[in-house]
Amino acid sequence: MLVVISPAKRLDWSERDLPATDPAYQADAVRLAKTARNLTLGGLKDLMGLSDDLARLNRDRFKAFAEAPEAEATRPAALAFAGDTYMGLEAATLDADEMDWAQDHLRILSGLYGLLRPRDAIQPYRLEMGSRLKTRRGATLYDYWRDQLAKDLNAQAEALQTDVLVNCASQEYFGAVPEKALKLRVITPQFLENKDGKPKIVSFFAKRARGAMARYIVQHRLTDPDDLRGFDSGGYAYDAELSTEDKPAFVRPYDQG
Repeated sequence: MLVVISPAKRLDWSERDLPATDPAYQADAVRLAKTARNLTLGGLKDLMGLSDDLARLNRDRFKAFAEAPEAEATRPAALAFAGDTYMGLEAATLDADEMDWAQDHLRILSGLYGLLRPRDAIQPYRLEMGSRLKTRRGATLYDYWRDQLAKDLNAQAEALQTDVLVNCASQEYFGAVPEKALKLRVITPQFLENKDGKPKIVSFFAKRARGAMARYIVQHRLTDPDDLRGFDSGGYAYDAELSTEDKPAFVRPYDQG
């Protein structure tokens, strides 16, 4: 099976000793970075709701974005992102064989890079998929990427001889993948906290759990969707009553958060 996750706003630019690969959409990333660098500081603030300091930081990042960056200016994607999902994924602790498997089976959806493999070398950036960045392809990044992400996921699934995609991404990012264009069964795990007998989704914990689920799939080399039910990281347990076929639910006591 394939699994997709979202990127993160926060980055970890620590030095990494990991062989890097080239992003499939490096040329598109350069094109989008050039578009973003032409925005005024105020335009960049409005685009992503940034503070003055963050707007300056990301303006400088877009200005420095290179067509063929030096290795020192990049980091492997799965290790560069440092948000809640990546606290669950813990990519830096995957061994070499696990990272090899992840390279084929794990994809990171990106507003700037489209689709990234774990080892793909990225430059520092911030550009949310939901950004209304106007390009020749339309008024948003959803317009820009259109059906391309679905086509690539279909092609990779065919290469792996699977018809299952596990969606561990946020709605903002998975919304860029037109499901009608996917030839795959999409399974979207749900992670809930049980407080006083009332299970509910808590965003902070759900993000981390999505990363932990991606890690679970990688470490166990899962191919059968039913095997997702064995996920128990962080105290979660499969709940048959709250689950549907393509939305398996995992619940844990709220105080374990």
